[in-house]
Amino acid sequence: MSQGYGKSHASLRVWFWRAGRFFHTRLRELRAIAKALISTKHPFLVHIIPIRRCNLACTYCNEFDDFSQPVGVEEMKKRLDLLADMGTSIITISGGEPLLHPELDDIIRHIRRRGMIAGVITNGFLLTKERIEQLNRAGLEHLQISIDNTMPDEVSKKSLKTLDQKLNLLANHAYFQVNINSVLGSGVKDPEDALKIAHRAVDLGLTSTVGIIHDHDGQLKPLGPREIEIFEEIMTLSKRSFSRFNQFQHNVARGKEHNWRCRSGSRYLYICEDGLVHWCSQQRGYPGIPLSQYTPEMRQREYSTKKFCAPRCTVSCVQQVGMLDNWRDPQNLSPMPMTLPATPQAELVQIGEVRGDS
Repeated sequence: MSQGYGKSHASLRVWFWRAGRFFHTRLRELRAIAKALISTKHPFLVHIIPIRRCNLACTYCNEFDDFSQPVGVEEMKKRLDLLADMGTSIITISGGEPLLHPELDDIIRHIRRRGMIAGVITNGFLLTKERIEQLNRAGLEHLQISIDNTMPDEVSKKSLKTLDQKLNLLANHAYFQVNINSVLGSGVKDPEDALKIAHRAVDLGLTSTVGIIHDHDGQLKPLGPREIEIFEEIMTLSKRSFSRFNQFQHNVARGKEHNWRCRSGSRYLYICEDGLVHWCSQQRGYPGIPLSQYTPEMRQREYSTKKFCAPRCTVSCVQQVGMLDNWRDPQNLSPMPMTLPATPQAELVQIGEVRGDS
């Protein structure tokens, strides 16, 4: 293999395209932030689920099954058109495992065609050189992989050992920005794993973040002294991630409740595979309204609704969106009474032992 450029062995061609996409995407992100600061009438970030099925079965995860069929691409495009018409800035495709969707590239292309920023959260197991090049051509701008440990165990197979080859492929061939998320907190056997994962990501020229897990009772549990040291070091490793500005993560690490204004249901939306709008992945079931029927008035009401789960939330993507509006518009409404659906597909999922890595 040739010497290549930078920390990986990526070719000059890859570095050229990567740099172009990075600066183009960063400019679009800055424009999206400016637009969001001027107006509160549109969603900033939307997580959308094209498939609930996953090829793994991590024991902590409540966001997958092993049987669901993918949502048809034409239906996905209709949902994306609705979101684009709302003025949405960023779409993150999640799951399940989105790489199992046979027409994922068409979905990404449609996001870009409608002027929105396109990201994917994946476990990384299905990545190959050819698959990465397909994602390059589709116009993907962000990809995130969460790695739970250095060696696979009974809880998670998403280990550095099993995924390191995939990280090398991304470092050598991806045009899009790649972020590697490690975890600390309850259930993590060896906190030193998070530091090893973060340093490996940065050594490859990728960005790194860290998520914090609740304890088994769904409560905030302070990290130990060494865990806090690891947390602070990881937070300083990446110079390109907006998440390093989040004070809430420092509060979570120390078991403190965080005073903020959650704008889920308005500035942040979670769209499940059934096309229903939810607060987030950990509060599925409310408001539970079809996206096609979700009006600007409904979004405005959720913007002003105080969320009971906010002080102990560890869902970092929602917290990041909240930074846009924490300084304005106090929340003085309570959630509307919830009408449970006849089918269990939108059953409310209370926050329990969940990840803060979205």
